[in-house]
Amino acid sequence: MTIQKKFLILVDGSERTLQTVNYIKDFMPIDKDTRIVLFHVFNSIPEEYRELAQEPTCINITDQLKNRETQEKGKIRTCLEQAKNILISGGFSEQSIEIKLHHLEKGVARDIIDEAGKGYTAVILRRRGLGAVQNIILGSVAVKLLQALTFIPILIVGQAPAVKKILLAVDASSASTKAVEFVASLLGGHGYEICIFHAIPGLGAIHFDLSEVCTPEIPELNMSDTCLETFKLKVARLFQDVKSRLITSGFESGKISEKIISGVSSRSEAIVKEAEDGGFGTIVVGRRGLSKVEAFFMGRVGHEVVYGGKKFTVWVV
Repeated sequence: MTIQKKFLILVDGSERTLQTVNYIKDFMPIDKDTRIVLFHVFNSIPEEYRELAQEPTCINITDQLKNRETQEKGKIRTCLEQAKNILISGGFSEQSIEIKLHHLEKGVARDIIDEAGKGYTAVILRRRGLGAVQNIILGSVAVKLLQALTFIPILIVGQAPAVKKILLAVDASSASTKAVEFVASLLGGHGYEICIFHAIPGLGAIHFDLSEVCTPEIPELNMSDTCLETFKLKVARLFQDVKSRLITSGFESGKISEKIISGVSSRSEAIVKEAEDGGFGTIVVGRRGLSKVEAFFMGRVGHEVVYGGKKFTVWVV
């Protein structure tokens, strides 16, 4: 049975969000069952100003605000239509694209979260965007989305070219398994190149709380060759399972590569460096993968992949 894919693309009217739509056009497979919603939360005149319209002394200011609202709404509609035309030029059908100019109700983030709960496959947004927000990690709206949208993958689009090469960072967590399944269901059978990647940290990268221990010297930890080989065998078995899932979904065996590196001081830096060295445009991580934490943004690895890989598109599944 064919499963419909439905994507929520956040559009704020900026040039950067049009670049996000270009990523979708250039990277995502075109499927007759794909549906795209271009979504904007429009903040119209606040209710308190509307009430002032009844006051004779305030007619001038309310008229100005109404004119500004009309102008801003026109700009946003133009941007949404531009975004739609970009997708159509890439081969998506006009019937598969819907424009939603949503008037703000509860708040920008809250309204987006509510919309995301309506059966979408993923939410897609630009690393820099959402109005005046200067950086998606520092923007309050984006932070709220990343913390609250735990039930749906988030695709954070960067400036790296939309080459069809994916770095899939995996571990043994259930979230990592979800990331693999998401990639397989979305991209399988469309000719993508993918690298299954895992970084084994050196023991020096493992931190203990020694704040209450009074010791003049802490010996270095060394992993024996036998122990390291045991780790690698476990990862190799994991890779075998991941590769099998990808091939079953339609990925070509010859376009799947595997890489294990060991002794890294930072797994996130290793992931980003591999993306840079290998010419990848998209990095995929599990939301709770790569570190056993309560939420994605409490984990060092996932957190730092989004920060450190700022030019890449990062899928948080």
